[in-house]
Amino acid sequence: MVKHAIRKIWTDELELQEFSDDEDFFSLGGHSLVMTKIQLRIKREIGLAIPMDDLFRHATINGISDYVAARLSAPSLNTAGA
Repeated sequence: MVKHAIRKIWTDELELQEFSDDEDFFSLGGHSLVMTKIQLRIKREIGLAIPMDDLFRHATINGISDYVAARLSAPSLNTAGA
């Protein structure tokens, strides 16, 4: 589900239909302004705020999907000790 949502966001923002889940964002023509749009959409549509440097570190569909899934499944730090 996460991968599908992120692929849709990338497809829309990069204005591409065909690309591999392992292709690097920048090799697909992405740049910082597009990455900012992707960051905002992930927050709005998936409910997770991702720091820009993490988006740059995980610059493939597979990479960012795994990162987002791990963050979503991690216990909240706010509930620690509750």
